[in-house]
Amino acid sequence: MKALLTTSFLSVLLLAKSVDGFLVTRSALKHQSVVKAVDVLNESYTLSPGEVKPILRFGKGNKVKIVNSFGLLTLAVSLATGPIWMLAMMIVEKISEMDENFDPNRAIFDHTGKIWSRVWLTMTSSYPTISGDVDGIRERKGSCLYVANHASWLDIPILCTVLDPVFKFIAKSELEQVPCIGQQLKGGNHILIDRDDRRSQLRTFKEGISWLKKGIPLMAFPEGARSEDGRLMSFKGGIFSMATKAKVPIVPISLSHTHAVMPANSLFPVQPGNRKLHVYVHEPIDPNGKTDDELAVLVQEALLSQMPREQHPLINSAEEKTVEKVST
Repeated sequence: MKALLTTSFLSVLLLAKSVDGFLVTRSALKHQSVVKAVDVLNESYTLSPGEVKPILRFGKGNKVKIVNSFGLLTLAVSLATGPIWMLAMMIVEKISEMDENFDPNRAIFDHTGKIWSRVWLTMTSSYPTISGDVDGIRERKGSCLYVANHASWLDIPILCTVLDPVFKFIAKSELEQVPCIGQQLKGGNHILIDRDDRRSQLRTFKEGISWLKKGIPLMAFPEGARSEDGRLMSFKGGIFSMATKAKVPIVPISLSHTHAVMPANSLFPVQPGNRKLHVYVHEPIDPNGKTDDELAVLVQEALLSQMPREQHPLINSAEEKTVEKVST
């Protein structure tokens, strides 16, 4: 049984990696000129309610979620590809149960999600352009702490197009209930945190340090939640302490226009992301000798330097006074 499962999985994995490699190469060639041609920092792609043209509404008041015609298309793609992803995770899980050495860090298990993300983004015309220190991610030895701004559900699959080596998300525990994504997070031994539970926060810190010391990078959103309007919010405490404790560099990643493609009030994307979505990988920040507050300023400065103006904090916001220092 184990031999049959392993042979079947390896055949599927070989085919999937071939498709994955084709998609990555095709996307890189396709979007190479786009990064140079489009100034993503000065563009705005946010649609007005009239431009979104919702055809379905769910909920009431401020909790209304909308779906437009493009959202239905992405739903169809999700329904077509989701079961294949789930099956791949189930096969890897079964083999891992038979042989604990097959996938000790759950790298193979997590790779199924990366392949799905790239396929889904390609099929929905939303594969991002990528620039910055991309080679550093693939060539860097040892662990690090990746941090990115968080403004949309799209942030997770988009990050999976860049972060090729195995890594672990620090994510909200509520995501465990989301189909496919919850299975991926739980089965991949990612770190799930309940920010209202002090014990959960302490457990997250210990698990994070453990992964970093094993040489496995972490991916965290220092804002602690999705921004409703896409603007960078103030950071929650504790994230940068893990990098300091484990003595690993911090790598900021700027995500552009994800809120415009899939805003907070939509269940699915409202428009294609091609020529809009962009990922910028910054140079590593050495946490040695720096306080959490100093690291927060450096990370915020890096993120904002490659984010659209419409995603910058409002200057008159009391909690974002550090923007004045960052912008000078």
